[in-house]
Amino acid sequence: MGGGGGGRDLGDTSDLEQRAKEILKQGQTGRKNVFISFAQEDENEVNLLRGQAKNQNSDLEFNDFSVKEPYDSQRREYIQQRIRERIRQCSMTVVYLSSNTPQSRWVEWEAEESIRLGKRVIATHSGTAPPADLPDFIRRHGIRIVPWADLAAEVARN
Repeated sequence: MGGGGGGRDLGDTSDLEQRAKEILKQGQTGRKNVFISFAQEDENEVNLLRGQAKNQNSDLEFNDFSVKEPYDSQRREYIQQRIRERIRQCSMTVVYLSSNTPQSRWVEWEAEESIRLGKRVIATHSGTAPPADLPDFIRRHGIRIVPWADLAAEVARN
């Protein structure tokens, strides 16, 4: 009488462990963890994007890890530390482009920090074409730009 079980060698399980980590990173629903970088002046438009991602009938699925409320601090290092924590929790960063983006104090830093941390960065816009005045960092890093309508497919591809 004995309960079996023992003795079976599973070999190298590092691939299984890595896949499990990726599944956990995406969350229970299979949604992507996304950091949205945007100029504060574009918050209303970004809230529409956030709402679209929450709509069950939408193909756009992600968990928004971006900062919802501005940090109450004038200390740049503190703000960077808090944003960096959010970016680390994500699988990718989406930069929302508008005519306000080039003047933002934070969008370029957030995109470059995302790249530095090994995160995929894409940019999106709500119009038929990206704003004429693209920030230099978009070109410098070769960040792919997609229309808002194509964002779901880009996020799913990550």
